[in-house]
Amino acid sequence: MEKDFRQEQQYIKAKKRVKAIKGFYVHLIVFILVNIFISGIVIFGLMQNGYNFKEAFTNFGTYSTWLFWGIGMFFHWLGVFGFNSIGFGSNWEEKKIKEILDKQNERENRR
Repeated sequence: MEKDFRQEQQYIKAKKRVKAIKGFYVHLIVFILVNIFISGIVIFGLMQNGYNFKEAFTNFGTYSTWLFWGIGMFFHWLGVFGFNSIGFGSNWEEKKIKEILDKQNERENRR
């Protein structure tokens, strides 16, 4: 009975995790598509007002939504994947120590 309950809890937790990951990727796709559209409109509008393409493309308004929404995307990514995806998880130190020791042993075995 307890085993079934534990398995059901693990399933529910995994399902929530998959939903969060899926939500992030949907957000990422919307972020890219909407920002391409907005940047295109801004560039087109600026070119209609006398800017050349290079001036319109480098204008802050063209990439400002990318920047500010990108900050939000970073925090969404951090909420979904956390610091573990950066590489500093709970057992990062042990993995790094093992990696360094393995390299040292490999060098010594070559001699």
